[in-house]
Amino acid sequence: MGGRPKDQRNVSAWRPRVPGVVEVFHAHYTEYAYPMHVHDAWTLLIVDDGAVRYDLDRHEHGTPHDTVSLLPPHVPHNGSPATPDGFRKRVLYLDASRLGDELIGPAVDAPDLRDPVLRRRVGQLHAALALPGDELEAESRLTLIGDRLRDHLRPGTGAAGARRDPVLARRLRELLDERVVAGIGLTEAAALVPAHPAHLVRAFSGAYGIAPHQYLMSRRVDRARRLLLAGRAPADVAGATGFYDQAHLTRHFKRLVGVTPGRYRAGGART
Repeated sequence: MGGRPKDQRNVSAWRPRVPGVVEVFHAHYTEYAYPMHVHDAWTLLIVDDGAVRYDLDRHEHGTPHDTVSLLPPHVPHNGSPATPDGFRKRVLYLDASRLGDELIGPAVDAPDLRDPVLRRRVGQLHAALALPGDELEAESRLTLIGDRLRDHLRPGTGAAGARRDPVLARRLRELLDERVVAGIGLTEAAALVPAHPAHLVRAFSGAYGIAPHQYLMSRRVDRARRLLLAGRAPADVAGATGFYDQAHLTRHFKRLVGVTPGRYRAGGART
């Protein structure tokens, strides 16, 4: 039969093991409209399909496809579909450790940010948060996103670009080498070095041409290769080399080696 499609509300939500992230929320709504409400956390929003219209501080705003929206805590807002087919969105709720209250006013004035680099980074962060085991990557990406958001809200107060700091980079590399299996979060690493987390990520990437999380995963995959060639089963190797589970090992192993751990182990057995 004809007529408007039935209202659909498909959602998923979880709290990752990443400091500062209160909740990850993915949703597809066709007709549902949010009433006026508030959050006690920052709302970092991207819309993948459709668009949302919303009121914030009595001003109307919208979320075209290339926009990143940042809604501040404690400020009432609503939300409704701006297209006939509704909208599909991905949201991060962040606490004050990531963005301070001093940014609330600027965010109210300009909540919708047209920044393709920022949008791409937010999408990459959601991908890292979707599967357990990549917390260092997620924390690193979130730290750089926070810096870029602050640059938008308070121009001229952010980092003046990546400064070379080979000593700091070496300290982090040594720390990662010590924690290949146990792993380490960016917040803990920054406290031990010590340095600001964003500067730590930039210094390491500038010195070695690879992000800290990529370096750690490369070291783990190297260890996994040796254990697999020694005849260990992939499931055992995953636990012995710091991966969350066999699927986590397989994802990174195939990305770096080009084959699954099982195929790699079988090839080694024939030589």
